[in-house]
Parts: sequence; structure tokens; C-alpha cells
Amino acid sequence: MTHVVVVGCGVVGAAIAYELSQFPDLSITVLDRQPPAQAATGAALGVLMGVISQKVKGNAWRMRQASLQRYETLIPELEAIAQHPIPYNRQGILMLCFDAEALPRWQQLAETRQTQGWQLEIWNQEKLHFRCPQINPEKGLAAIYSPQDRQVDPTALTLALVKAARAKGVTFHFEAQVLALESESADGLQTSQQIQTTAGKFSADWVLIAAGLGSTLLTQAGIQPVDIRPVLGQALQLQLEHPLGDRHFQPVITGDDIHIVPLSNGQYWIGATVEFPNDAGEVSADSAQLEGVLEGAIAFCPALAQAKILKTWSGLRPRPYGRPAPIIEPLSGYTNVTLATGHYRNGVLLAPATAQAVCKLLAKREHLY
Repeated sequence: MTHVVVVGCGVVGAAIAYELSQFPDLSITVLDRQPPAQAATGAALGVLMGVISQKVKGNAWRMRQASLQRYETLIPELEAIAQHPIPYNRQGILMLCFDAEALPRWQQLAETRQTQGWQLEIWNQEKLHFRCPQINPEKGLAAIYSPQDRQVDPTALTLALVKAARAKGVTFHFEAQVLALESESADGLQTSQQIQTTAGKFSADWVLIAAGLGSTLLTQAGIQPVDIRPVLGQALQLQLEHPLGDRHFQPVITGDDIHIVPLSNGQYWIGATVEFPNDAGEVSADSAQLEGVLEGAIAFCPALAQAKILKTWSGLRPRPYGRPAPIIEPLSGYTNVTLATGHYRNGVLLAPATAQAVCKLLAKREHLY
């Protein structure tokens, strides 16, 4: 039996634990210093921008495609095990286009996606305002509609992953902050890891670090520790008396990096800001930036001006410094510690593909197939 410890129980760590639970020869433990779906996961909007992204090749596109495909089977799979629904918007993403010069680039992307087996639609202004009358006629010369992109509630998804993983034998320890990793070796080779935590010591043949911003401290003993820095995001939840536009067609609407995410009963998430740390590495929520996001959303959909603000919140996204996100690789200096972290703004989108990548890596090395 191979003992695996996953450090971190945001959406990425929970997805890894669930996918690994499919292997009967693994004993899996998940550690986190707080309850699941906190930190970046708890602040995310869950907008899955895969087909509508400008990534068309390489690993960046492959991971997006793999995640979108897995979500279509994962959501009903989890709902069956957890015995409760996961809010999952299958009505796509509508991106507003404000620049006529950008339309040829979108048309080219639509043609590329068609060859890849995905669909993108270019809507002229007339079709845009027919399908989405809530859009300000003065905003949006056209729109790009991606019917196969999705949006999911990150907290509900993570809690379902935890429940499903538990049902398959995964053990979870919350309020267990990892203090140190200690290698045990034989004949010059690392054979296991001892994980020191505030809840005691855990032994593992493999350690998977999916701790977001906490990954930096956990990798300090490596030859090349990762440098992951915070980028703050703020969002709001609004309540309208009636849903925007056609109540039967409620896609995510996005433009100028502002997302309007429909929930239910006339509620919407609006977000999110992108706030970088200062030279000292500190970052704090700027209310003016959140006000700017709300003003931008109202400019797109004037009816939002009548909405009641139910709550505001913020969270820190883990952004790798000086290298692309995410980081999925062995920790330098270790043979049995793997990183799956630093997803920045795409943790929810890339969680299934990250879990698949980790499973393949572990299965190959442990001969699980």
C-alpha cells in the first residue's frame, strides 16, 4: 500500500484527492490548516473560460480542454455520490466586444476551435441585443458566445469532492497546519516523508503540495523553492427583483475583465478586482477598485444599478513569480514530493486537469496501471 499525503484542500487539493481515490492501492490523507474551500477557492467566481480563451495550443490549451471535458462527467458523478446538486451553469459565457478591430482575431479563433471540435459564435450587435436585452445598447459592438464553457460554484464543488473522496476512503485532517517536511532515506535514496503538523506527525511515501500561497514556505527545504505571491481579488453578490434579460437564458457575461455571474432568484456575483502587492509583498483590499468593478458591470447592464448588495468579499490568488502558472512538477531535491500549485486565477478551471496530471505521474512511478 502506497501512502499519499495531499497538503491543501482547496479545489485543486480536493480534486487530486478524489481522482487518486480511484486507485485501490493508495492510502490517501489530506491535510489543511483550515476547513475546505477557504482561501482562493472560497473567493473564486468559478468561471470556466476554456474555449473562449486565446490559448490554442500547447499545455495551456490541453489542460483547459481536459478540464472542460472532465467537468461534464465529474459534476453528475459527484452529485450522485454526494446526493445533492452542485450549481453548474451550462448556458455558456458571453464576452462583449468593444473594438471592431478585434473581430477578425475572434473569427480566427472560432475557426480554430471548430477544427478542434469546439464551438464559438460571433454575434453582431442586433443578435446580441435580441438575445440579451439587458446589455446597454451603447456597450458592445458585438459579442462572442461560447456555449460549451461553464461556470460552477467553487465552494459547493470542493465540498462535494471532499464528501465523495471520503466515501472512497480518503482521510481528511483539518486544523492541521504543516510545520515541516522531513525526509527519510536509505542507501542515499529518499524512501518516505515525515510531515510534522500541529495535529501530529504523518508518514507518506508521496507528498503532493497543493497549498496555494502556503506552498512557498513548504518548499523552502528544496534546492529551488517556489516563489508564489498573492494577488488580491474582490467581488460582490447582488440581489435584483427579477433576473436580467431572458430568465431562461442566463449565461455568464464578461467584458473588460469584469464578470457578471448569474446564480438563482435574481442574484448575481460581480467581480473581480486584480490587486497586486506592494514592494514589501503586502496587499490589502482597495474599496475604490471594487467600486470600479461594480460601475463597469452597471455600464454593461444598467439594471444592476437597482440591485441590493448582499455581501462583498475578497481572497488572495496564488501567482508564481517569474514563471507561468500553474506549477505541476516534482519539488527540486526530492524524489517523492510533487507540486500542484500556483494556479493564479485558474484554479477552479484547471483543477480536474491538474488532478489528472498528478494521477498520471504517480501511476507511472508507482506502476498503478
